[in-house]
Amino acid sequence: MPRYAVAAALLAGLASGSNAAPQRIVSLNLCADELVLRLAPPGVVKSVTWLARDPALSNVSVQARYVPVNRGLAEDVVPLAPDLVIAGAQTTRTAVALLQRLGIPVLELSVPSSVEEAFAQIATVAAAVGAPAQGAQLIADMKQAFAASPSVLTFISAGPIAAVYQPNGFTIGSGSLINDLLKRAGLRNLAVERRIDNYGALSLELLLFAQPDLLIMNAVENRGPAMAYEILRHPAVMSWYGEARVVSLPSAWWSCPGPRLVDAVQRLRHAAQQLPPNAAR
Repeated sequence: MPRYAVAAALLAGLASGSNAAPQRIVSLNLCADELVLRLAPPGVVKSVTWLARDPALSNVSVQARYVPVNRGLAEDVVPLAPDLVIAGAQTTRTAVALLQRLGIPVLELSVPSSVEEAFAQIATVAAAVGAPAQGAQLIADMKQAFAASPSVLTFISAGPIAAVYQPNGFTIGSGSLINDLLKRAGLRNLAVERRIDNYGALSLELLLFAQPDLLIMNAVENRGPAMAYEILRHPAVMSWYGEARVVSLPSAWWSCPGPRLVDAVQRLRHAAQQLPPNAAR
């Protein structure tokens, strides 16, 4: 992929320097926060995003308490004199452009569309921060955990159907990390069956008409009322599904490369195994 080619070129440039391992790393992306805090040697991460301290969004909120935070602005980063900035390919574009003009090395991470791409991203970041062995070990541990409880439904085309339903009636289809996690849990994705690629809208009427076996939602802490969440609390949804057929997953578990992806798949597998035998259709 082009993004990985760019990353390889950046890593080659870093390796050619007098000090291959960066000593002042700054993250401008929530997923990068997790990877640098898991992989980088102690003391070299000089700043992560303010979101990293939010336990509802971050898998490393405890570690992030002890690291200064930034809000994705160049003025937050430049005074830190970083020798490596890790950013998302679709976020903080103004800051990234300015940092690049100043000659600061920036590694941009795309959104992985599969577990294999997540593994590749872990390896890329591990190499960039000077911890390739730690990255390889994390990947090996995740692969072992995925294989420890394989789903008997993984290769059955008529497995249970799941619908991912998010605020404002959005769902997630093919070409996404979440879809790969569903497949690894032995579930069919309603969005894929409806030919929805990546993120798309799924009307409440279509959701109720399709009658998927499981409804998968982000676990949301009580942060006050919001119109975007009202569709998730619609009486028709609650009446049809009830607690037994709704799986709530913390968004941090299935948004970023890291060991929580394993937890997400295991919870989905467990939910699939609790369904009645006639759920596979």
